[in-house]
Amino acid sequence: MVTRITLVEGDITQQQVDVVVNAANSSLLGGGGVDGAIHRKGGPEILEDCRRLRASHWGGGLATGRAVATTAGRLPARWVVHTVGPVFLEETYEEGAELLASCYRESLRAAAELGARTVAFPAVSAGVYGWPPADAARIALTTVSEVLDGGDAGAGAELAEVRFVLFGAETYRVFESVREELLGRDED
Repeated sequence: MVTRITLVEGDITQQQVDVVVNAANSSLLGGGGVDGAIHRKGGPEILEDCRRLRASHWGGGLATGRAVATTAGRLPARWVVHTVGPVFLEETYEEGAELLASCYRESLRAAAELGARTVAFPAVSAGVYGWPPADAARIALTTVSEVLDGGDAGAGAELAEVRFVLFGAETYRVFESVREELLGRDED
């Protein structure tokens, strides 16, 4: 199966997909940005599922780079996959970059375990966590492409579309520019 990677400027809470990925904080109990928007629009069902997770396996919270699924509540998606991105710090760039890539790999793995065919991602860590947008785009697009090309057995096998839902024209422009750069590099 060929999986399409698409970019759209818009609101991730409006996406009619199987899985919406939430750029969550480690508490899983909501926050600002994408996390807050998903919890507000999805309603109390998402928070209830997150509390159940905290009361069981994820009592200490979700570690950076990991992903876990819950209901999507009132969102037009079927599930939410929560992932915790790293905060950008120059002095720990290599470790942070690997954790950011792990967010995408682990989210795709969780989506595959659910049987999802369509997944919508935000630009994880590119907002209040301070990751430079072009670098965040490069890590996101490269990692997702590697998973879909078989670099992570089974994680992308059944996906028909991975959609990056980018908030604002500038973030969309950065992702589009990085995608064009990466595609040009693949053709060389």
